Amino acid sequence: RQGFLSMCICYHERLFQNILKYHLGEPVSGLLLLYPSSILHILESSSGTLYQILQDLASLQNSKKPILVVSHNIPTRLFLQWYVTMVTLPVTYLEDVTQSQSAEEVVTECLTLLLKLGTYLSKTFKVSSKGLGDNLHTLVPELLIPAETINYLFKAKEFMSPEAFLKMYNNPLQPAMASETVWPTPCHLYP
Repeated sequence: RQGFLSMCICYHERLFQNILKYHLGEPVSGLLLLYPSSILHILESSSGTLYQILQDLASLQNSKKPILVVSHNIPTRLFLQWYVTMVTLPVTYLEDVTQSQSAEEVVTECLTLLLKLGTYLSKTFKVSSKGLGDNLHTLVPELLIPAETINYLFKAKEFMSPEAFLKMYNNPLQPAMASETVWPTPCHLYP
């Protein structure tokens, strides 16, 4: 597990440095939670940096990871730096409430937990601290998203893969002009 953790840290730090080297933008902050069977990655940066990270993710084989939210123009950051931690929560299959909730309700619940977790981290850990360690699940287990919920979100059809998101982002909707919807089509007379 420690080998996988150090590999993830090295890969992402190298990716962030390469992006900042060639594309000016803000450094990345956020949280990478490594669960036994899934990964949850929260990133904060400029829209250009996030776009480059999504392009890298889309280029990876088998990158069907869902994107829950991409927000722009956020006034303040939630995380002071980029943190990585392994999460070993017990999997509880009894009464999995995500099956009775809509995807919107599950996402709202997840974002609320992540906001509370970010607030906790900003009050508890300083920027200079080396990292969170692997005991976040013992410090605040109530603020971590259960593994079943992440698996539910992974299977939900409402969310886009990185490829689908980039395709939509690169081809924005082209609204029809009012003059294009008039019948008969206006014609211009030239002398």
